[in-house]
Amino acid sequence: APSLEAIIHRLQAFEEAGADVLFAPGLPDLDSVRAVCAAVSKPFNFMVGIKGKSFSVSELAAAGVKRVSLATSLYRAAMTGLLDAAREVKEDGQFSFLDRSLTTGDIIDLMRI
Repeated sequence: APSLEAIIHRLQAFEEAGADVLFAPGLPDLDSVRAVCAAVSKPFNFMVGIKGKSFSVSELAAAGVKRVSLATSLYRAAMTGLLDAAREVKEDGQFSFLDRSLTTGDIIDLMRI
């Protein structure tokens, strides 16, 4: 776990080398995000998905973040829903997950161009 100073130094080196967007995964808090954004002039990309280290879009924008990546977050959310539904059927013999689920029609509507 490099220090914030080392992270900033590395990002500034990437910036000087011509990087268009900068990225430093796992920043521990919004103060660190603010410090990084203030130290570089290129857009900073924040990757959400680390428990306890993901912040709202408005908080990230206020800190200076220009781009937010979801990485595997949506996939992991979908897999969590799948496993929760499977457990409910297996352990409880119930199907209440259907009350929270999109209908096939909803999904088709979302996929229309």
